[in-house]
Amino acid sequence: MKVNLVPGYLRRRSFPLASPPWPGGVERPPVERRTGVDFDTGWARRWGVRLARAVVLDGVSRPLVKAVAQPTIDGLDRIEGLDGPVIFAANHASHVDTPLMLTSLPERFRHRTAVAAGADYFFDKRWKGVLWAFAINAIPIERVKVSLKSTRLAERLLHDGWSLVIFPEGGRSPDGWGQSHRAGAAFLAVRSSLPVVPVHLEGTRRILAKGRTGLNLSTTHVTFGSPIRPRPDEDTRQVAARIERAIEILADEQATDWWAAQRRASTGKTPSLTGPSSGAWQRTWALGEGRRRTSPNRPAWPKL
Repeated sequence: MKVNLVPGYLRRRSFPLASPPWPGGVERPPVERRTGVDFDTGWARRWGVRLARAVVLDGVSRPLVKAVAQPTIDGLDRIEGLDGPVIFAANHASHVDTPLMLTSLPERFRHRTAVAAGADYFFDKRWKGVLWAFAINAIPIERVKVSLKSTRLAERLLHDGWSLVIFPEGGRSPDGWGQSHRAGAAFLAVRSSLPVVPVHLEGTRRILAKGRTGLNLSTTHVTFGSPIRPRPDEDTRQVAARIERAIEILADEQATDWWAAQRRASTGKTPSLTGPSSGAWQRTWALGEGRRRTSPNRPAWPKL
């Protein structure tokens, strides 16, 4: 038998135990959203929060990344003359990419860099937004459509002297191969006239691939490229193509050596990061998980 513990007189009086009825004919005000692109991250860049995040980043994240990912970092000499703000554009294969990227940055960038993160994934719930805004200084970016709010926030941070980490692929690789780049990093570079630093991250998928749980200890390689500055006659698509090509050359450099990568790039033979157009098992076999090739003349994957 169902027993109702609420007295009858309370059941007849819904308010204030429930929301009051809305009067007919009166237009409802728009509901204020507090998640997704509407999540406010301004508090995460206040002095006290920045200090706490710096302590976590240097005292916890860096030792942990060093133990789990054992990174080798190349190309820092290419960005010696940069003081910021700049846009760092990197390939994306794993959730490990972000902490590896942040802990690999020179100190002048490390504590004044924000991370463009998918609003639909990292900010779909309030607690997740708070966590990622604090931990990595993430800002919500709309991935499935153009969002004026996301764009203005990113532009404002760049204008205020913050650097920005962007993954132009828009999400982690589902199979280890790269994905075609979106134009967000290039658009911001053209709008702000700031340089883009291409970065290639190798090995993070071996630690934590998309769809897997649990970390596997492995080695990683971070390669910084030379800054790319938009030319006056370039549009967003042209700059985006240059960024994607630069990351492909860095990947080739990591897999072989600088001279071999530059020689292939000069002849237009740099292997694409998107991999061969073939079946799933053939793409997996051809991937090789970033193993260094013994001969600089060997192609990136067998002809299928």
